[in-house]
Amino acid sequence: MKKKILPPIASLTAIAGVCAAILAAVDATTKGPIAEMRAKKETEAVRAVMPSGVTDVAKEGDFFVGMNAAGETLGYAAKGVDPKGYGGDIELMVGFEKDRRTVVCYRTLAAAETPGLGMKLKTKEFSGQFEGKKAGSL
Repeated sequence: MKKKILPPIASLTAIAGVCAAILAAVDATTKGPIAEMRAKKETEAVRAVMPSGVTDVAKEGDFFVGMNAAGETLGYAAKGVDPKGYGGDIELMVGFEKDRRTVVCYRTLAAAETPGLGMKLKTKEFSGQFEGKKAGSL
């Protein structure tokens, strides 16, 4: 009976080992490009949510600071994560005026919400309702 069980076990073990090696190689190969893509998307979102007139952006702690050509601060941006999304975390980049309270706009970085309903957070009609509002009044 042992002779009939060992060959299939050995075959399955070898197949599982090859699959694990392939998955590890794919993970190692794609990790860098995925990180670069996320960083690029975040940078684009920071620039998109800044007030008009911002020509330079610097990171200070958890905030991004938007400045004009003269170095005067015009606004801020911050990344926020809501872990209570239906399809997982919702990541947003929110832009603020110089007072750090008035919302300029936001951009969705990541969301896996229900198509048609939850994904409305990416539409201008939905996001526009927050523009110009004070952060404490939302």
